[in-house]
Amino acid sequence: MALPRQNSSRQTWRRNQNTVKFSSNISLGPISHTVLIAVMLAVLGMIYLTQITKTSTYGYQLNDLSAKQQQLASQNRDLEVESAKLQALEKVQQSSVANAMTSPASTDFAHTN
Repeated sequence: MALPRQNSSRQTWRRNQNTVKFSSNISLGPISHTVLIAVMLAVLGMIYLTQITKTSTYGYQLNDLSAKQQQLASQNRDLEVESAKLQALEKVQQSSVANAMTSPASTDFAHTN
């Protein structure tokens, strides 16, 4: 089946070609285009700023947690030193040398005036 030929002023139909053309009745002027571009740039700028702000917020949280980690590590080292001191004193008191020591019979103190 052959398609009918159209006038030469019209475009002929081809296979798999759209035959309906949609056209908008709304046309925007140059000022409207400028305003739309400015609004789109403002929206993109706001998106960028929110992402940067979120990143810097995470940076502050990371710095706070890092400082807290360093503080806790320092406190841990101090507690380990204190534990070692207490264990050493206990070991000295239980040693055979400390058990062999005797208490002095009398003690005299020197007074200076």
